[in-house]
Amino acid sequence: MVTFPVGGMSCASCSGRVERTLSAIPGVERASVNLTMAQATVVGNVSLDTLISAVREIGFQVPVVTESFAIQGLSCASCAAKAERALNGLTGVMRARVNLASREAMVAHVPEVVSFEGLQQAVQGVGFTLVRTRTDEEPLDLAENERLREYREIRRRLGIGALLLIANMAVMHGHWHGMEAWLQFALVTPVQFWVGWPFHVNAWSALRHGGANMHTLVTVGTFSAYLYSVLVLLMPELFVARGVAAEVYFETSGMIIVLILLGRFLESRAKGKTSQAIRSLMGLAPKTARVVRDGQELDIPLKEVVVGDSFVVRPGEKIPVDGLILKGHATLDESMLTGEALPVERGAGDSVTGGTINRTGSLICKAVKVGRDTALARIVAMVREAQGVKPPIARLADRIAAVFVPVVMGIAVVTFGVWYAFGPEPSFNYALLNFVAVLIIACPCALGLATPTSILVGTGKGAEHGILIRGGDALETAHQIEVVVFDKTGTLTLGKPVLTDWTGDERGLRWVASAERRSEHPIAEAVVQGARERQIVLAEPTRFLALPGQGVQAEVEGHAVLVGTLKLMRDHQVSCQEIEGEFQALQRQGKSAMLAAVDGEIVGVLAVADQIKPQAGEAVSGLRAMGIEVVMLTGDGETVARAIAGSLGIDRVLAEVLPAEKEQEIRRIQQSGRKVAMVGDGINDSPALARADVGIAMGTGTDVAMEASDITLVSGDPRGVVTAIRLSRETMRNIRQNLFWAFAYNVVLIPLAAGVWFPWFGVLLSPVFAAFAMSLSSVTVVSNALRLRRFRVG
Repeated sequence: MVTFPVGGMSCASCSGRVERTLSAIPGVERASVNLTMAQATVVGNVSLDTLISAVREIGFQVPVVTESFAIQGLSCASCAAKAERALNGLTGVMRARVNLASREAMVAHVPEVVSFEGLQQAVQGVGFTLVRTRTDEEPLDLAENERLREYREIRRRLGIGALLLIANMAVMHGHWHGMEAWLQFALVTPVQFWVGWPFHVNAWSALRHGGANMHTLVTVGTFSAYLYSVLVLLMPELFVARGVAAEVYFETSGMIIVLILLGRFLESRAKGKTSQAIRSLMGLAPKTARVVRDGQELDIPLKEVVVGDSFVVRPGEKIPVDGLILKGHATLDESMLTGEALPVERGAGDSVTGGTINRTGSLICKAVKVGRDTALARIVAMVREAQGVKPPIARLADRIAAVFVPVVMGIAVVTFGVWYAFGPEPSFNYALLNFVAVLIIACPCALGLATPTSILVGTGKGAEHGILIRGGDALETAHQIEVVVFDKTGTLTLGKPVLTDWTGDERGLRWVASAERRSEHPIAEAVVQGARERQIVLAEPTRFLALPGQGVQAEVEGHAVLVGTLKLMRDHQVSCQEIEGEFQALQRQGKSAMLAAVDGEIVGVLAVADQIKPQAGEAVSGLRAMGIEVVMLTGDGETVARAIAGSLGIDRVLAEVLPAEKEQEIRRIQQSGRKVAMVGDGINDSPALARADVGIAMGTGTDVAMEASDITLVSGDPRGVVTAIRLSRETMRNIRQNLFWAFAYNVVLIPLAAGVWFPWFGVLLSPVFAAFAMSLSSVTVVSNALRLRRFRVG
C-alpha cells in the first residue's frame, strides 16, 4: 500500500476522476482518494512512478521534490552503484543518481511518502552516510570539505607508510644476522594495520552489508600476503615439510598498500580540480550586501536580504542579488556569467544580476530575486543537476561496475586453484602471488570515474562560457547534431526593430519622429528611438491620427505630416515618382520601408528592420565549417526572410511559418533521419525546442523557452551554439578515451596478473607492479578528464 498527495482537486468529481484513473491501472487492486486530505491510497503491485504519471496525465499534480545530498564513504564505482540502488529501491523515490566524482546524491522524491530519515536509513543500510546540508550550505561545499579532510588524512598515512617502507627496503638489502624477516614484520605491521586501516574498515563495512568493493580486493589481497608471511615467520618448518619455499612477502603487502594510497592521494588532488568551475560560480556572490533600511546603510549577510530591499553598490563591488536599478549609472562586468568579455552599460530601470561586478559608477537598486531564486543560484543548480545526469554511454560501464568485484574475486580464486594444482614448484607461492596480483590489479574505480569526471569538467567549462547544459544526455546528443534550425527573431536578430535608413535631412526626420511619438506601434517606437539616438529634440504633435495598415497623419508645429505606405501617399495626391526606386530597393533588402511627406511634398524614405546580431554571421559560418546544415525558420514573408538569410550565408529558409507549425517543421526534418537542434527564445518556440533532439534557448529569452530546452546560452550570443557543439564533441571524445582506457586496462592486465601468458612467454606480474598499475589507472582517467579544462572558444 502507498499513500501520496494529489494537488489540484477542487470537488468530488475531481477526486472521483483520480480514483477511477488509478483503479483502471493494471496491477492496482484498490484505490481510494480523499478530497479533504488531498491524497490517494493505492493497494497493488504498481510502481509509484506509474501512479504519478497517470495522475499527471489527467491534469492533477503530485509534488515531487528534487534535493541534493552529500554522500560520504564512497570509494569506487561499485559503492556508488550500491548507494544508487538503495535509494532507487525506496517507495517514494522517483529517481536517484549518485555521482562518484562529486560525491553527491541527487534524489527526486515525494516527501510525504519518503522522508529524509528514510533516505538516510536506506543509505546507511549499505554502509554509507547521507548528509543533509544546512539551508545556507551547498552539498558541493560539504563534499569538498569531506574531500579535503580525506586528502589530508591520506597524506598523513602515506607519509608515514612511505618512511616505514623505505626502512623496510633498507632491511631487505642489508645484513642483519638472520633478523631480516623479524625486522620486516615490525616495520610492515603498522603499514598493514594503521596505514591500510581505511581500506580494511570499508571492506568490513561492505561485507557486513552483504557486498564487496575495491577495498575488499585490497584487504583480501594484502592480508593474504601478510598472514602467509607471518605463518612462515612463526612456523617455517610447516612449509618446508610440504616442499614450499619458506619466503616472506611483507614487502609485497606493504608496497601494495602504500602504492594504492599514493594513487588515492593523486586521484583526490586531481578530483578537487574537476569541480573548480562550479565552485568559481558559487564564489561569485558576495558574502554581504549593503542595504538601506530606515534611511541608514547597513552591511548584512547576503542570506538576510529580502525582496523589496534597497541596496547600494559602489565601484569595484559585486552586485549581491538580482535587482532593478532605481538610481545611478554604471559599467558592469558580466563576463563571469555570460562569457562576454566586454562590459555593459546599465542605468535607471535596467536589471542587474547578482554576482556581476560594478566597474564604474554607484547604484541604488531594489532587490527583485534573492537566495535560491537569483539567476546565479539557478545557474549553479542547473549545472549541478547536469553533472548528476549520466549520458547513455555511461550505462554499460555502470552495469559492469555493479558486478565487477564479485567477478574479479571469482577469477582470483580460480587463478589460485589452477596455479596450485598445475603450476611449477613452489606452486603454492606462485598461486598466492598470482591470486594477490589479480585482486590488486582489478580497478572498478577507473570504470566508475570514466564518465562523471568528464561530465563534471565539461559542464563546468560550459558554465564558464555562459553555456548551461542540462544533463549528460544532452551533452551526448549535441555532438551528433547534423542540422541546426534557428528561429530568426531573438536568435539571429536582436528581436527589436531599429531605424536603419533615412534618406532625408535632419529637419525632416524631426517632423517625422515627432508625428510618430503618439503611436504605440513598434515601428513608430523604432523611429522615435532612432531620432533620439541622433540627438534630435522632438516636438509635440498638435493633431494625430493613426491609420491602421497605412501609417499616421499628424500636425507638427503647423506642418501637415504623413508617414506610411505608397498607397497612403497616393490617396493624398503626394507625388512619389522620384524616390520610388529607393523605396523598392529598401523593401528588397527585407526592410519595412515607409515614405514621409510634409505639407504635401516627399521629404524622404525611412526603413525599419529587426537588426541582425553582429555575431550571427560568425555563428553560421562556424556551424557550416563543422559540416552542419543551418536552417532559418521565421514567420516573415519569403522576401524578407530570403534577404536576411542571404546576408548570413544561410541557404535553406522556412518562411511564413506560424508559431503552431514550428514543432511540425522540426518533426519533418527529423523524419529524414537527421539529428536536429532547435535554437529559440520565445514562448512559442517551446514546443519546437522540446521536439528537437537538442533544444537550445537564448538566456535573454523567456523562462518557458529555457525550461523546455536542453542547453541555455546565458548571453544570447548565437556563437554559443558553435561552442556548445564543439564542447560536446570534445567531452564525448574524452569520455570515450576514458572508457577505452578503463576497459582495456582491465581486459589486458587481469589475464596478465592471472598468469594466462606464462605458458607461452614466461611472463608473470608482480603484485607490487599490479598495485602501481591499479593506482595509475584511476589517476590517468581523472587527469585525462582534466584536459578538458584547456578547452577554448574559437
